[in-house]
Amino acid sequence: MAHRVTLIPGDGTGPELTEATRRVLEATGVDFDWDVREAGVDVMETAGTPLPEETLASVKTNKVALKGPITTPIGTGFRSVNVALRHELGLYACLRPCKTYRGVRSRYDNVDLVIVRENTEDLYAGIEYEAGTVEAEQVIGELNALQSKQIASGSGLSIKPISREGSERIIRFAFEYARAHGRKRVSCVTKANIMKFTDGLFLDVFRGVAKDYPEIDPWENLVDAICMGLVQRPEEFDVLVLPNLYGDIVSDLTAGLVGGLGVAPGGNIGPDAAVFEATHGSAPKYKGQNKVNPTAMILSGKLMLEHLGEADAARRLEDAVAAVIAEGDRVTYDMKPSRDDPTAVGTSEYADAIIEKLEG
Repeated sequence: MAHRVTLIPGDGTGPELTEATRRVLEATGVDFDWDVREAGVDVMETAGTPLPEETLASVKTNKVALKGPITTPIGTGFRSVNVALRHELGLYACLRPCKTYRGVRSRYDNVDLVIVRENTEDLYAGIEYEAGTVEAEQVIGELNALQSKQIASGSGLSIKPISREGSERIIRFAFEYARAHGRKRVSCVTKANIMKFTDGLFLDVFRGVAKDYPEIDPWENLVDAICMGLVQRPEEFDVLVLPNLYGDIVSDLTAGLVGGLGVAPGGNIGPDAAVFEATHGSAPKYKGQNKVNPTAMILSGKLMLEHLGEADAARRLEDAVAAVIAEGDRVTYDMKPSRDDPTAVGTSEYADAIIEKLEG
């Protein structure tokens, strides 16, 4: 039976990347029933919002979506579509695998790690008080009355909520992912030595959950130390689970280890829905030029196949991508030794090369 999937082409170069990815996914032999829906700056004029209600409803109904990059409108009052989707759909887990592929320029070899980032709590929860406002001064006054350490009047405030429930579900997600994919180690990344009641809570939950997975090695890491460790010896790390802010930062660091966001796939997963997307932006200046590298979105499609239970198709897709990159003949300009190499191919032609591997 065909998998019913919401397909959101996005804007900028999104539609080109989405079309390339759709063709590659169909070449695996998996049957899809695409429910194409719009989101982004291109639909704001007609819909009045970058995330129309019918698009959100489609994802809620189908429970799986593949989304192209979307531009965040500047100065319009509209928030990021990505953030809105995570909030509206309860997508608490951000999955960011980072892996070296032969042929991609990188300073490292044999990197194969996975970032599992909590998506809903921490400093990114959006609980803030603007400096100088009545609300900020009220909060400052109440906090100063409770403690000897005083907050200066006129300060801006951001609140860092981390709950036991939110921590357990993301940490258990990381261990379940490790178990399902044959991973041997899960590292908990915090600053629990300083933030004892927030990061300390996250670490305490990690220690408890780890006992349910005796076959997996639990590591405890401070975020500053792990940044150094990732740069020095990234091959030692496996699955990393992090609160929201650290996860955002470290996931881009690990993408840099393996060649950048152009080869970094992503998925945002909740109890009732999942959205898979490239981790880079929409690059509107390249719109319509058939130029941008679709690898990150194609590999996001690979994550979607795994989520749908199509493990064999996912493996074959990744093998085909790796083979085309390793050969280096039919790749986009950014994967050539020189970015002005005349032998570079376009977005669509690169997808064609992967399709030939899958069908060969």
